[in-house]
Amino acid sequence: MLRVKPFQGLRPAPEFVEEVACVPYDVVNTAEATVLAAGKRRSLLHVDRAEIDLLPDADPYSDAVYAKAKENFLEMQRNGTFIRESAPSLYLYQQRVGSHVQTGIVAVCHIDDYEQNIIKKHEKTRPDKEDDRTRLIGTLSADTGPVFLTYRNRPEIDALMKKAEGSEPLYDFVAPDGVEHTFWRIAETKEFVREFAQVPAAYVADGHHRTASAVRVGRERRAANPDHTGEEDYNWFLAVLFPASQLQILPYNRVVKDLNGLDAATLITKISEQFAVSVRDFAAPRAPGDIMMYLDNEWRELAWEPSVDMEITASLDVSRLQDVVLRPLLGIDDPRTSKRIEFVGGIRGTDELQRLVDSGAAAVAFAMYPTSVDLLMKVSDADQIMPPKSTWFEPKLRSGLVIHTF
Repeated sequence: MLRVKPFQGLRPAPEFVEEVACVPYDVVNTAEATVLAAGKRRSLLHVDRAEIDLLPDADPYSDAVYAKAKENFLEMQRNGTFIRESAPSLYLYQQRVGSHVQTGIVAVCHIDDYEQNIIKKHEKTRPDKEDDRTRLIGTLSADTGPVFLTYRNRPEIDALMKKAEGSEPLYDFVAPDGVEHTFWRIAETKEFVREFAQVPAAYVADGHHRTASAVRVGRERRAANPDHTGEEDYNWFLAVLFPASQLQILPYNRVVKDLNGLDAATLITKISEQFAVSVRDFAAPRAPGDIMMYLDNEWRELAWEPSVDMEITASLDVSRLQDVVLRPLLGIDDPRTSKRIEFVGGIRGTDELQRLVDSGAAAVAFAMYPTSVDLLMKVSDADQIMPPKSTWFEPKLRSGLVIHTF
């Protein structure tokens, strides 16, 4: 069963939390991170994306970036930005945006649970991205951003969380994107640990690279420690665990930079062999089995219906797109490594897809219908893997509300 543990982490001094807390490192590029951190010397982006403090053309994977990240992280501890928690703790983390509310438990989880498939994944990682986070976590000896996990609801945990909401929060603020973040410390942790031990599995919703990287660092530290016991802090990684019923998934859309030598008419003809293609006056897919394509100044609906004997993963729209369009027609053999495809989070809307194509930054765009949380868990339970970037969870967790060190 699942192991969670309280930890004695670093967290921002209350007067600095709004400046420190930042979006996850992987939802912004260097230019966007530079803008978000401008005038905010305490922003954790100076650690998670330390290239923003170097020359504009700095290689984000250079030795200088990791050295700068460590320098900034140590300075933020020296200058009082971060304080050490008084005792091992769990935390309650609630996010509100519009009518949507989700509340989870912040804890550390054991890397062995990931390796033994108690914490289940549904995506492969990109080697360059995993190498980057492995090096950063190892350099800092810290998890700066939590992994986003989900689990099937348990009323006993729901009741404990509801009770914890009655206390005074450590932090309560509205971020620039309009999401309200409320954060409570849980001093009495035994009941939570006991109830999570009854959870048969947790699922990586967001943060596959962070999870895989934390596991790699843990393995490295084990190999270097002749007295390893399994309880050292490097065996654990930072996570927030949300009940599945509270989560919302937005689509994860795709743009491809060129048509792989085809012209628009030929591509449409070839796609029509696999989909029912119709020009539409709307851009967002309406249901599973619908993919929208923006090409040649028009939105087209690509409709299909999975056969009853298909495996779970093959029945996904993202798999169908990859298997019959992206790979054979557009030459995207491995979307994890190809530089010709980019993924656009659903929070940016279909207007962003149209803008990218109209501007010439991409040649074609595909808007996807969101995958359900239930389907994500079924895929994971079947030990299958979705194509990269199949899900976009929103709202995103803020990094920096608490940090796990080892």
